[in-house]
Amino acid sequence: MFRSVILAAANSSRVEKIVETAPFTRGVVRRFIAGDKADDALARTRELIDEGLSVTIDYLGEDTTNAAQAEATRDEYLGLLDALAAAELTPAAEVSVKLSALGQVFDEKVALEHARAICAKATEAGTTVTLDAEDHTTTDSTLDLLGQLRADFPTTGAVLQAYLRRTEADCRELATAGSRVRLCKGAYKEPESVAYQSRLEVDKSYVRCLNILMAGSGYPMIASHDPRIVAIGEDRAKWFDRTPDEFEFQMLFGVRPEEQRRLAQLGYTVRVYLPYGTQWYAYMMRRLAERPANLTFFARALRSKA
Repeated sequence: MFRSVILAAANSSRVEKIVETAPFTRGVVRRFIAGDKADDALARTRELIDEGLSVTIDYLGEDTTNAAQAEATRDEYLGLLDALAAAELTPAAEVSVKLSALGQVFDEKVALEHARAICAKATEAGTTVTLDAEDHTTTDSTLDLLGQLRADFPTTGAVLQAYLRRTEADCRELATAGSRVRLCKGAYKEPESVAYQSRLEVDKSYVRCLNILMAGSGYPMIASHDPRIVAIGEDRAKWFDRTPDEFEFQMLFGVRPEEQRRLAQLGYTVRVYLPYGTQWYAYMMRRLAERPANLTFFARALRSKA
């Protein structure tokens, strides 16, 4: 119930205005967001890498509605990648990109052109790009554009969401040599016709999908904070004789940092999803919806500042 309420609030401009202008909000947001600017992301990235972690950086923003916004997002990523290379933070740091932020909603060709420019810059910087997943209405388009990008930039990563009923089939398609696939549970409000609704169904789907990826010849990226999923990931890697450099764990910045360090100390690659930018509201609300512990943290902040 709480998850549905929070996801509904994520799409409410009225709630967004209240949250963004509340005096306590910034302190809470800093737990999950690197900051407003690329320099903030670079500073956090260096700290995480110094702790033995890898990073994927996301410039926040989605549902871009005009060409100027899409170009601005492209240019932000190009500058970020230049800065990462200059700071010698690659290849430990890569970038994650939402195609909707590059114009996917109004012109797929424009989004593809901008994504190509980002992938080319990433290659020049000695790193790579992962295309983020969004709601189910964009999945076909995103996977189609991914295929086109991989023709020239074969290390471009995909994100698949286990709560979608189609994802097992998508895993089979992408569990191929050179393919990088981040498997997450899913963070959008989706209808029952396309997505599993119960936690148990989603977890079962995640494990089925993980088995497919681990059995394939690609590079699985296990994106979950769930202790059970992490343990299953370790077990499946051993079962399929995967060495620590043949898969990785991924977790969000600010969520279970002790577990991130623990896994890294065991020799696993652990990549932290590090967002930055001013358009943090929808992202933060989805993070609160994903884990009750995040909601509890936010509620404590509300009470302490009241």
